[in-house]
Amino acid sequence: MSEVDNPKAVPAAAVREASSAMLQKQLYAIFTTPTDGLGAVFANLEAHLAFQVGLERDGTMYAAGPLWTDDEDHWEGEGMVVIRAASRAEAIAIAERDPMHQCGARSFTVRPWMINEGSISVRLDYSTQTFEIN
Repeated sequence: MSEVDNPKAVPAAAVREASSAMLQKQLYAIFTTPTDGLGAVFANLEAHLAFQVGLERDGTMYAAGPLWTDDEDHWEGEGMVVIRAASRAEAIAIAERDPMHQCGARSFTVRPWMINEGSISVRLDYSTQTFEIN
């Protein structure tokens, strides 16, 4: 099979065209990884979480949380943060402000991510003042 029949990559514009009827919400995923064990991660966790809550409060944060090991039994300090930003460069600048990255406890990579499919539902019960997100 030739590269034409089985390409390793296609232009983003072609993907956007193929999914033009879908949501096409552009976000940025920050993958964050400890640089030298968990000691520095735990030492900076409070400042990191405060930073994250600030991103949530100002509307930058879309979602964030820890990434478990494949067996779902442990956490090795990795996390993923999905943010709203105007560009990858802006997303990198936001990631650089995270106290975890500023002190060197974690390194990061930023990948553009376009949401096309999926759903979210929220149930809010007034009588019990409870909610459920699915």
